[in-house]
Amino acid sequence: MHGVRPKKFLGQHFLKDQNIAQKIVNAISSIDSKDTILEIGPGTGVLTNYLIEKPFREVILIEIDRESIAYLRENIKAPNLRIIEGDFLKLPLEEIASDELSIIGNFPYNISSQIFFKVIEQRNQVKEVVCMIQKEVADRICSPHGNKTYGILSVLIGAFYEREMLFKVPPGVFIPPPKVNSAVIRLKRKTNMTLNCDEALFKKVVKQGFQNRRKTLRNALKPIILPAELTQESVFDKRAEQLSVDDFINLTQKIQHWEK
Repeated sequence: MHGVRPKKFLGQHFLKDQNIAQKIVNAISSIDSKDTILEIGPGTGVLTNYLIEKPFREVILIEIDRESIAYLRENIKAPNLRIIEGDFLKLPLEEIASDELSIIGNFPYNISSQIFFKVIEQRNQVKEVVCMIQKEVADRICSPHGNKTYGILSVLIGAFYEREMLFKVPPGVFIPPPKVNSAVIRLKRKTNMTLNCDEALFKKVVKQGFQNRRKTLRNALKPIILPAELTQESVFDKRAEQLSVDDFINLTQKIQHWEK
């Protein structure tokens, strides 16, 4: 063994299955000498070893665990490898890389949603994400509208990225085994990232709609204070989970029109 201890407070579960590691790396769709890949939480470098075999221009690792950092620096060498000690959530991507990049990783389950919110904020720089996360979260992200698993992340990620569930991963391939199943997903940035509506209002409508997901939008969106004439439209008879991404964009446009 490598001697690095998985730390519960960091949500670390080290992948030990080499076939799955290789499969995750191969899921990145853009791999050539122009591409930069950023790995979040590499741990002991199970994915990293396959990343440095690929013709990436640069492989960047961001790791918060000092024990893992020491191991990586000692045991993984490559001319295009850069290791950064720090918290991905607190590091501005533009300071890490000057151009576009893809993100890969076995994300710590306790911060995976925060990672996705940061990706959305910095989508101009993040063109693709391939990651392993808790299956329950993967189901939510990849869910189509009309499903009970469909929610805030489904809509906000779906507004800017194509979402794809790739494969499921059982607990036994990790050290220590997590108490939940995992899954690998791929997000590919859409060609058109223009919402055609106010983005801040769009996010507000989505979040408010799902905070009271059992209510119709007429009741769920009451805190936004909308005119009665607008809320008589048929879309307000629906619940948030019944609206597609485009439906939410159209609804935001309607609200914008009335706010002018």
